[in-house]
Amino acid sequence: MRTSPENSLLARYNPDVTAEAGCDEAGRGCLAGSVFAAAVIFPQNYTNPQLNDSKKLTARQRYALRDIIQRDATAWAIGVVTPEEIDQINILNASILAMHRALDQLRVRPEFIIVDGNRFKPYADIPFRTVVKGDGKYLSIAAASILAKTCRDDYMHSLHTEYPAYGWDHNVGYPTAAHREAIRRYGPTPYHRRTFNLTGGDRQLTFNFGETATHNDKEQPSTER
Repeated sequence: MRTSPENSLLARYNPDVTAEAGCDEAGRGCLAGSVFAAAVIFPQNYTNPQLNDSKKLTARQRYALRDIIQRDATAWAIGVVTPEEIDQINILNASILAMHRALDQLRVRPEFIIVDGNRFKPYADIPFRTVVKGDGKYLSIAAASILAKTCRDDYMHSLHTEYPAYGWDHNVGYPTAAHREAIRRYGPTPYHRRTFNLTGGDRQLTFNFGETATHNDKEQPSTER
Protein backbone atom coordinates (compact mmCIF):
# COMPACT_ATOMS: atom_id res chain seq x y z
CA MET A 1 0.00 0.00 0.00
CA ARG A 2 1.27 3.49 -0.89
CA THR A 3 0.79 6.34 1.54
CA SER A 4 0.48 10.02 0.70
CA PRO A 5 3.34 11.70 2.54
CA GLU A 6 1.38 14.80 3.67
CA ASN A 7 -1.71 12.92 4.66
CA SER A 8 -2.82 9.84 6.56
CA LEU A 9 -4.95 8.59 3.67
CA LEU A 10 -3.52 5.82 1.51
CA ALA A 11 -3.03 6.38 -2.20
CA ARG A 12 -4.21 2.88 -3.13
CA TYR A 13 -4.97 -0.59 -1.81
CA ASN A 14 -3.39 -2.63 -4.60
CA PRO A 15 0.03 -1.24 -5.63
CA ASP A 16 0.29 -3.70 -8.52
CA VAL A 17 -2.36 -2.05 -10.71
CA THR A 18 -2.45 1.26 -12.57
CA ALA A 19 -6.20 1.93 -12.47
CA GLU A 20 -7.79 1.40 -9.06
CA ALA A 21 -11.32 2.77 -8.61
CA GLY A 22 -12.66 3.89 -5.24
CA CYS A 23 -16.44 3.77 -4.72
CA ASP A 24 -18.80 5.23 -2.15
CA GLU A 25 -22.48 6.15 -1.88
CA ALA A 26 -24.55 8.95 -0.37
CA GLY A 27 -28.16 8.99 0.79
CA ARG A 28 -28.55 5.42 1.96
CA GLY A 29 -30.24 6.43 5.22
CA CYS A 30 -32.53 9.09 3.76
CA LEU A 31 -36.33 8.95 3.72
CA ALA A 32 -36.56 10.71 0.37
CA GLY A 33 -34.67 11.02 -2.88
CA SER A 34 -32.41 8.84 -4.96
CA VAL A 35 -29.27 7.18 -3.68
CA PHE A 36 -26.11 8.44 -5.40
CA ALA A 37 -22.73 6.77 -5.78
CA ALA A 38 -19.42 7.81 -7.27
CA ALA A 39 -16.39 6.02 -8.66
CA VAL A 40 -12.99 7.74 -8.85
CA ILE A 41 -9.66 6.69 -10.35
CA PHE A 42 -6.63 8.83 -9.52
CA PRO A 43 -3.23 8.79 -11.23
CA GLN A 44 -0.64 6.59 -9.59
CA ASN A 45 1.13 8.26 -6.65
CA TYR A 46 -1.55 10.98 -6.49
CA THR A 47 -1.57 12.98 -3.26
CA ASN A 48 -3.89 15.61 -1.83
CA PRO A 49 -3.65 16.47 1.88
CA GLN A 50 -7.12 18.07 1.89
CA LEU A 51 -9.00 14.93 0.91
CA ASN A 52 -10.91 13.22 3.70
CA ASP A 53 -14.18 11.48 4.49
CA SER A 54 -16.92 13.86 3.28
CA LYS A 55 -18.61 13.71 6.70
CA LYS A 56 -15.54 15.31 8.27
CA LEU A 57 -15.57 18.28 5.89
CA THR A 58 -17.69 21.41 5.74
CA ALA A 59 -20.00 21.97 2.79
CA ARG A 60 -17.65 24.68 1.49
CA GLN A 61 -14.68 22.32 1.69
CA ARG A 62 -16.59 19.55 -0.08
CA TYR A 63 -17.60 21.76 -3.00
CA ALA A 64 -14.09 23.17 -3.37
CA LEU A 65 -12.66 19.66 -3.36
CA ARG A 66 -15.23 18.48 -5.91
CA ASP A 67 -13.73 20.81 -8.50
CA ILE A 68 -10.22 19.57 -7.67
CA ILE A 69 -11.25 15.90 -7.83
CA GLN A 70 -12.94 16.34 -11.19
CA ARG A 71 -9.87 18.13 -12.50
CA ASP A 72 -7.24 15.72 -11.15
CA ALA A 73 -8.92 12.34 -11.52
CA THR A 74 -7.94 10.04 -14.35
CA ALA A 75 -11.66 9.17 -14.47
CA TRP A 76 -14.74 9.81 -12.35
CA ALA A 77 -18.46 9.11 -12.67
CA ILE A 78 -21.77 9.26 -10.79
CA GLY A 79 -24.43 6.56 -10.57
CA VAL A 80 -28.03 7.11 -9.42
CA VAL A 81 -30.84 4.78 -8.31
CA THR A 82 -34.33 6.26 -7.94
CA PRO A 83 -36.72 6.00 -4.98
CA GLU A 84 -38.95 3.70 -7.06
CA GLU A 85 -36.03 1.36 -7.69
CA ILE A 86 -35.03 1.50 -4.02
CA ASP A 87 -38.51 0.34 -3.02
CA GLN A 88 -38.33 -2.50 -5.53
CA ILE A 89 -34.90 -3.91 -4.70
CA ASN A 90 -34.15 -2.53 -1.16
CA ILE A 91 -31.61 0.09 -0.18
CA LEU A 92 -28.61 -2.22 0.12
CA ASN A 93 -29.05 -3.54 -3.41
CA ALA A 94 -29.81 -0.03 -4.63
CA SER A 95 -26.58 1.33 -3.12
CA ILE A 96 -24.57 -1.39 -4.83
CA LEU A 97 -26.42 -0.83 -8.10
CA ALA A 98 -25.61 2.90 -7.92
CA MET A 99 -21.91 2.02 -7.57
CA HIS A 100 -22.15 -0.36 -10.54
CA ARG A 101 -23.78 2.39 -12.59
CA ALA A 102 -20.96 4.76 -11.68
CA LEU A 103 -18.40 2.15 -12.71
CA ASP A 104 -20.29 1.64 -15.97
CA GLN A 105 -19.66 5.27 -16.89
CA LEU A 106 -15.93 5.46 -16.17
CA ARG A 107 -13.98 6.26 -19.32
CA VAL A 108 -11.11 4.11 -17.99
CA ARG A 109 -11.76 0.49 -17.08
CA PRO A 110 -10.47 -0.18 -13.56
CA GLU A 111 -8.21 -3.12 -12.85
CA PHE A 112 -9.20 -3.20 -9.18
CA ILE A 113 -12.07 -1.73 -7.13
CA ILE A 114 -12.14 -0.64 -3.49
CA VAL A 115 -15.50 0.04 -1.85
CA ASP A 116 -16.45 1.81 1.36
CA GLY A 117 -18.23 -0.51 3.80
CA ASN A 118 -18.49 -4.27 4.00
CA ARG A 119 -20.99 -5.20 1.28
CA PHE A 120 -20.59 -5.28 -2.49
CA LYS A 121 -21.43 -7.53 -5.43
CA PRO A 122 -18.92 -8.49 -8.12
CA TYR A 123 -18.69 -6.04 -10.97
CA ALA A 124 -17.88 -7.75 -14.27
CA ASP A 125 -14.70 -9.78 -13.73
CA ILE A 126 -12.85 -7.05 -11.83
CA PRO A 127 -11.43 -8.01 -8.41
CA PHE A 128 -12.56 -5.84 -5.49
CA ARG A 129 -12.07 -5.26 -1.80
CA THR A 130 -14.53 -3.79 0.71
CA VAL A 131 -13.02 -1.52 3.37
CA VAL A 132 -14.90 -0.56 6.52
CA LYS A 133 -14.59 3.23 6.99
CA GLY A 134 -12.68 3.30 3.72
CA ASP A 135 -13.64 6.93 3.10
CA GLY A 136 -11.27 7.82 5.93
CA LYS A 137 -8.48 5.51 4.72
CA TYR A 138 -8.12 5.76 0.92
CA LEU A 139 -7.92 8.84 -1.27
CA SER A 140 -10.10 7.48 -4.06
CA ILE A 141 -12.88 6.40 -1.70
CA ALA A 142 -12.74 9.76 0.09
CA ALA A 143 -13.01 11.48 -3.28
CA ALA A 144 -15.96 9.27 -4.23
CA SER A 145 -17.69 10.14 -0.96
CA ILE A 146 -17.28 13.86 -1.72
CA LEU A 147 -18.60 13.58 -5.28
CA ALA A 148 -21.56 11.43 -4.25
CA LYS A 149 -22.44 13.72 -1.34
CA THR A 150 -22.21 17.02 -3.22
CA CYS A 151 -24.05 15.77 -6.30
CA ARG A 152 -26.82 14.34 -4.16
CA ASP A 153 -27.07 17.53 -2.10
CA ASP A 154 -27.50 19.53 -5.33
CA TYR A 155 -30.27 17.15 -6.39
CA MET A 156 -32.11 17.43 -3.06
CA HIS A 157 -31.81 21.21 -3.07
CA SER A 158 -33.46 21.25 -6.49
CA LEU A 159 -36.29 19.03 -5.18
CA HIS A 160 -36.74 21.44 -2.27
CA THR A 161 -38.03 24.06 -4.72
CA GLU A 162 -40.85 21.65 -5.62
CA TYR A 163 -41.65 20.60 -2.04
CA PRO A 164 -40.35 23.27 0.37
CA ALA A 165 -42.37 22.02 3.36
CA TYR A 166 -39.99 19.13 4.01
CA GLY A 167 -36.80 21.12 4.63
CA TRP A 168 -34.71 19.32 2.01
CA ASP A 169 -32.56 22.42 1.57
CA HIS A 170 -30.82 21.46 4.81
CA ASN A 171 -31.85 17.92 5.84
CA VAL A 172 -31.39 16.63 2.22
CA GLY A 173 -33.90 13.88 2.92
CA TYR A 174 -32.50 12.53 6.18
CA PRO A 175 -34.94 11.59 8.98
CA THR A 176 -34.92 14.69 11.17
CA ALA A 177 -37.82 15.22 13.56
CA ALA A 178 -39.04 18.14 11.44
CA HIS A 179 -38.90 16.08 8.24
CA ARG A 180 -40.97 13.32 9.83
CA GLU A 181 -43.44 15.84 11.23
CA ALA A 182 -43.88 17.30 7.73
CA ILE A 183 -44.63 13.81 6.39
CA ARG A 184 -47.23 13.29 9.11
CA ARG A 185 -48.76 16.69 8.39
CA TYR A 186 -48.70 16.78 4.59
CA GLY A 187 -48.19 13.16 3.57
CA PRO A 188 -45.40 11.75 1.42
CA THR A 189 -44.22 13.16 -1.89
CA PRO A 190 -43.44 11.14 -5.03
CA TYR A 191 -39.79 11.28 -3.93
CA HIS A 192 -40.30 9.53 -0.59
CA ARG A 193 -39.25 5.90 -0.22
CA ARG A 194 -42.47 4.03 0.43
CA THR A 195 -40.82 1.00 2.04
CA PHE A 196 -39.07 3.12 4.68
CA ASN A 197 -40.51 3.96 8.10
CA LEU A 198 -41.30 7.53 7.12
CA THR A 199 -42.74 8.78 10.41
CA GLY A 200 -40.69 6.87 12.96
CA GLY A 201 -42.10 4.96 15.91
CA ASP A 202 -42.86 1.27 16.07
CA ARG A 203 -44.83 1.08 12.87
CA GLN A 204 -45.38 2.98 9.67
CA LEU A 205 -48.46 5.16 9.35
CA THR A 206 -50.81 4.17 6.56
CA PHE A 207 -50.80 6.58 3.64
CA ASN A 208 -52.78 6.62 0.44
CA PHE A 209 -49.79 6.80 -1.88
CA GLY A 210 -52.08 7.70 -4.77
CA GLU A 211 -52.62 11.06 -3.10
CA THR A 212 -49.24 12.63 -2.53
CA ALA A 213 -48.41 16.18 -1.53
CA THR A 214 -48.69 18.76 -4.26
CA HIS A 215 -45.91 21.04 -5.49
CA ASN A 216 -45.03 24.22 -3.65
CA ASP A 217 -48.40 24.91 -2.06
CA LYS A 218 -47.75 23.90 1.53
CA GLU A 219 -46.55 26.27 4.22
CA GLN A 220 -43.05 25.65 5.54
CA PRO A 221 -43.09 24.00 8.98
CA SER A 222 -40.45 24.79 11.57
CA THR A 223 -37.32 22.76 10.92
CA GLU A 224 -34.29 21.71 12.91
CA ARG A 225 -30.72 21.30 11.88
